[in-house]
Amino acid sequence: MPTISGPFDVTMQGEPPLFERDGISLGRARFDKKFHGALEATGVVHMTSVRTTIPNSAAYVAVERIEGTVEGKRGSFCVTHVASMNRGAESLVISVVPDSGTGELVGLSGQMKIRIVERKHFYDFDYAL
Repeated sequence: MPTISGPFDVTMQGEPPLFERDGISLGRARFDKKFHGALEATGVVHMTSVRTTIPNSAAYVAVERIEGTVEGKRGSFCVTHVASMNRGAESLVISVVPDSGTGELVGLSGQMKIRIVERKHFYDFDYAL
């Protein structure tokens, strides 16, 4: 699988919590992204999160629609995010939803990683087409 990498910009729009009780909070938010580089695209993320009473223990799930170009091929696709933090130990899997590719991205598969370096966001996208 080829890997493409680059920066992305992200803005968050928080929403009121879904649920709060016994120190547990279910939250939700929308994120708007602008990817740069070999992935030249916009993304819209809808996220649901859980915060616990233990510092650095939390989780989130999200769906994201990405529209633009992957190495010049135009279309859109969706990814799922599944993340958890167990007292600081992080796990994040971002996977392309099977058969969600459109246009020239029909058949796209793969996984994406997110890196944050000095408060700047970067993606690494391993994909097959």
